[in-house]
Amino acid sequence: MYDFHLHSEYSMDSKASMESMVLSAIGSNLKSICFTDHVDYDVTSEGIDFVFRTADYFRNINQVKYKYKNQIEILAGVEIGMQSHLFERYNKLIEENEFDFVIMSIHAVDKIDIHTGEFTRKYEAQEALERYYKEINKCVSGFSNFDVFGHLDFIDRYFDKGVSIPRFEDYHFLVYDILRLLIENNKGLEINTAGMRYGLGYYHPKISILKLYRELGGEIITIGSDSHTPETIGHDYKLVEKILKDLGFKYIYIFKDRKKFPIKIA
Repeated sequence: MYDFHLHSEYSMDSKASMESMVLSAIGSNLKSICFTDHVDYDVTSEGIDFVFRTADYFRNINQVKYKYKNQIEILAGVEIGMQSHLFERYNKLIEENEFDFVIMSIHAVDKIDIHTGEFTRKYEAQEALERYYKEINKCVSGFSNFDVFGHLDFIDRYFDKGVSIPRFEDYHFLVYDILRLLIENNKGLEINTAGMRYGLGYYHPKISILKLYRELGGEIITIGSDSHTPETIGHDYKLVEKILKDLGFKYIYIFKDRKKFPIKIA
């Protein structure tokens, strides 16, 4: 099993030490994990950055990598919270650091945070979705220094209870264009199991998006639990593998030194 979306105390929303995450992964018989701690620039109207010191980050990863080298493979990645005005800043970060793996995600649009619910309260549901997916399109079109796009329908988590999330058919055309761009540019799509933990009843992205990705010829898939605590590492990995196999995918992918490697689905 391979978990390629993990957070530690180097992310502002986690208190878990890297060692505790590694020990949990070993206990769950994972073969390889990749830390992908957050770097989120310009998240609020005040221009706040949520970042970590890369020197400390790599030092800590190298320590646990060496300590547990005979039990598990440990890789160093990053999850960048992209917005379409931040291409140069993120490119500089990635070029200056030897990450194994880069996830591009959208956590804010026009400096309005999605995680707090501010964005989904500001707009009606259909408009919020359209603004969100149009921003993703801008980012996927304008920035290429990443490996996979993370939790594509992340926004679904943050609609208030009682708000009717529009049917996929109502914004299908926006997702279609994004998936086409990912495939054309040889970028992957992450399956993120945290959607179930948020009570959505599906993983990110939902089955209809995964089906569309496969129909369009998409093949590059990574699996990540988006764990911020040791207890959820590798969450539902085997169930996700079965879903992928049923949809016609033959491989999941892992990344090392920014190069992709296929792993045949059992």
